[in-house]
Order: sequence, then C-alpha cells, then structure tokens
Amino acid sequence: MRERQGTAGEVFMAFLKLGMTSFGGPIAHLGYFREEFVVRREWLDDGGYADLVALCQFLPGPASSQVGFALGLMRAGAPGALAAWLAFTAPSAIMLILFAHGAALFSGPLGAGAIGGLKIVAVAIVAHAVWGMARSLAPDRARATIALGALLIALLIGGALAQVTAIAAGAAAGLALCRAPGGPVGGHLTIGVGRGAGLVALGLFAALLLGLPLVSTGQGPTVPDVADAFYRAGALVFGGGHVVLPLLEASVVRGGWIGPDAFISGYGAAQAIPGPLFTFSGYLGALLAPGMAGLGLAVLALVAIFLPGMLLLVGVLPFWDAFRTWPPAQALMRGANAAVVGILGAALYDPVFTSAVTGSESFALALTCFVLLAVWRMPAWSVVIVAALGGVAMGAG
Repeated sequence: MRERQGTAGEVFMAFLKLGMTSFGGPIAHLGYFREEFVVRREWLDDGGYADLVALCQFLPGPASSQVGFALGLMRAGAPGALAAWLAFTAPSAIMLILFAHGAALFSGPLGAGAIGGLKIVAVAIVAHAVWGMARSLAPDRARATIALGALLIALLIGGALAQVTAIAAGAAAGLALCRAPGGPVGGHLTIGVGRGAGLVALGLFAALLLGLPLVSTGQGPTVPDVADAFYRAGALVFGGGHVVLPLLEASVVRGGWIGPDAFISGYGAAQAIPGPLFTFSGYLGALLAPGMAGLGLAVLALVAIFLPGMLLLVGVLPFWDAFRTWPPAQALMRGANAAVVGILGAALYDPVFTSAVTGSESFALALTCFVLLAVWRMPAWSVVIVAALGGVAMGAG
C-alpha cells in the first residue's frame, strides 16, 4: 500500500460517490470498494484488501463499513477515517430519516423497476470482484481448493457463523498447505495508530459495553436507553447487516418503543437504498420522538450502532500488521484470503444472484453489466445508472 498521501477531502468525495451508488448490501459493497480502491485508485493491492476483509469478517459490527473506515484511516489518518464513515453512511441515513417522516421515496412502478435494476447490478459487481480476487488470491491448486471449501461451508451451512468458520478453516488449511516461500500476502498496511491508542480503543469499547446498561433507565427511549440498545446491537452482532435486525427488534419493538408494522416498513425501505443496512438505526431513532428530538435520537442511534465496531477495529489494527509479518501468519493469511474468495463466491449465488435474477431479461441485464465492468472497464457508478435504466425498461415492458 502507498504511504499516506491522501487528504480527508479526497477520501470524503470517494466514499460519498460510493455512499450514493453502492446498492446490494455488504457483500456488494466489498465489490464496489475493490473496484474503486484496488483497481481504479490503487490505494492497496488485492492481498492487503483481502486481509482487511478477513479481519472485519472476524470482528463484530458492519463489515463493509469497517473496511471503508480502515481504508480512510490508512489513506488520511483519523480525519480520513471519519470522512469515509460519514460520506458512506450519510446518504442512506438521510433517506431513511426522511422516510421515517413520511416521504414516499420508493413507491410507484418506475421506482420499483429502478430498484430491480439496482439489485441486478449487484450481481455484476460481486461477480467482477470474485473473478478478480480469485485470479490473485487463489491462483494455485491448494488455494483454489481452500476457496472451494469455504464456498461450500458458507453456502451449505449459511449465516454469519459459517463465514467465520470458513475463514478460520481456510486459515488452518493455509498453515498446512500454503507455506511456500514468498513475500507477505499483501502490501504493508500503513495505519498510523500506535499500540497504546489501540489498547485505549479496546478499553473504551469494553467500558461502554459494560457501563451503558448501568445508566439505562429501562423505562423508555430516553437518551441512555437508546445509546445502550443500539451500542449493544452493534457490539454483539457478527456478520453485520441483516444479522443485527433481531437485536434491534428485541429492543425497539418488544420494548414497546415502536410498532412492528413501522419496523418492517422501514426495513423494506432500507433494502431499496444504497449504503450500509446499519443506517436503519437512523430510521428507528427518528421514530422515537417528534421533530428535532427525533432527529437527535436518530443521530445518537447511528453513532451508537457503528461505534463499537470501529473501536474494535482501531484496537486490533496496530497488532494485525505485526501479526501478518510473522512467517507462519503469512501462510495463515494465504489460506484466509483464499477463503474470502470462497465466501464472496457463495454470496454471489445467495442472496445476490437468487434475489436479483428472476428470468432471462434480468440475467441478460446482469451479464451486460458484468461485460461493461470487466471488458469495457466502465466505472461502477455509470454501470449502476445503466442497470437502473434497464430495470425501468424491464418494468415498463
């Protein structure tokens, strides 16, 4: 990876574009990130990128947002990390907060057609990412076999636990099968965070996790209650995205803060917009109080649900780079990186392909988008526009 050369403004603009165009959920987001920062901008190589993906899959929290946060941190320090998170999160958060106040953003046949096209483009984005990463991270028989094994674990078992298991099994297989001489798996990850700061972040994570329940009233959506509920959801969920929904439902619906119909309608809206699904927390926070008070709770819910994953990431990263320079760790990471390819391959089929491709027309649009990305090398945002227009045309046909 290049030494820190960027600015927070550069990071903000790069992630703002992704925050407005990255449809398809966390796996698709990883494909968008790879296209933008590995292929186009060359901020890091495939090995370093896969290292980050593997690490964030192990940690609780929103994996794609954690990867984005780390990319901003390595590019422009703490201001870059905050810029990456804010730019990637704000577009979907604003849309969901507006939706909470009754804005009918996703209704009508044209909107439904465009949403269908945006689901289809995720197929092309993820397929392109799997293809490119397989060529560099699973180039031999051993690593291709590890990738296949991870794909089978993720596909046949399913769930966030299967992803963690697949990466752990891939790392163990790499230790046994991938000890061939060579350099590190990827380029040096310049993070600019010392071990002392990492330990402070880990301590703050634990203090908030244990301390917020002590100040929570347990009697309603007060500021301490909201902070506790959403921080706990972000701290205890592995796999991110959809996995966080049961934890949120237990707090806000069973706790009597909002009704089940409002919860489900907001979840449906969250599927139709770009960016991380964790911004669903902004929608929920906005419903907890009228006017500016609801806006304040929406911001609190957003910060609280993202904060634990970011604190854990900052706490682990200083030790991660030292770990990956240890020779046995290089073999572990070769196996883990190959397993990441398999996990992405499994996600390409389910849920990305199965939810988007429903017939010959949608398959043709997905294939067209893939060719535009892989052969014509069009930027991802322009392919998103093509897919949205194609979805509208399919809906009108």
